[in-house]
Amino acid sequence: MASKYLFIVSMDVEPDKEALFNEVYDEHIGFIRRVPGVRGVSRAKTAPAAVMIGGEKKPLIGEGEPTYTAIYELDSPDVLLSQAWQDAVEAGRWAAQVRPHTRNRRHVLRQVI
Repeated sequence: MASKYLFIVSMDVEPDKEALFNEVYDEHIGFIRRVPGVRGVSRAKTAPAAVMIGGEKKPLIGEGEPTYTAIYELDSPDVLLSQAWQDAVEAGRWAAQVRPHTRNRRHVLRQVI
């Protein structure tokens, strides 16, 4: 992985806004990809699964965990404070049409080691 940091954003969306959420989020990450210092963006949706640990089957989905996650590969934490980032996260339809319908939001920055 070329990036030094991962900014991980997870959330749920109101069920009746899910189609709009996915349509607009794809547009939204197009703005984010153009921010200097952003190396890549991936989106994911939680899938039901289990894993064997110590001979015991354990579910992977934790109660209360958000359904959707976006992973932004960054050069530096400073990217998140840049004017370009601020402009990108407010661009397009995301801020007005989708953000108000999201909940259970989580934001975390991880340094790649």
